[in-house]
Amino acid sequence: MSKHQIKVTINGSAHAYEVESRLLLSDFLRHEVGLTGTHVGCEHGVCGACTILFDGAAVRSCLIFAVQANGHEIETVEALGVPEKMHPIQEAFHEAHGLQCGFCTPGILMTLVPFLQKNPEPTEKEIREAISGNLCRCTGYQHIVDAVKLAAEKMRE
Repeated sequence: MSKHQIKVTINGSAHAYEVESRLLLSDFLRHEVGLTGTHVGCEHGVCGACTILFDGAAVRSCLIFAVQANGHEIETVEALGVPEKMHPIQEAFHEAHGLQCGFCTPGILMTLVPFLQKNPEPTEKEIREAISGNLCRCTGYQHIVDAVKLAAEKMRE
């Protein structure tokens, strides 16, 4: 198996790694970098659990090879905030009960970051469309939608 040197910025810090050609970005982030907030569900790009920001765009990390991240900027859910200083999206999900087991939550949060930046006053229909690529098996999505509405309010303040 051939290996390649990559340089990538992850959550604001520059890193250099040697990776195998076929290593998925999701596996790289979890196993090589230790950022386990990026969850792996379907490994086909369907569930959205592995969503990260790749140069600011929400993408499925299970559909990208780590070598493709060379020279790019990645943000994972760990970049959003910590319990002592949460991002407004995290606060809203906590306050509006927008999570159940939490498996899908990191992917949903990372989907919402660029969505709410581009659309600070989304309608319920727009919110449902934005999260339509993120599967949650625990809830009927209403609390998630409510949390997104609250997050939008918080981010406008």
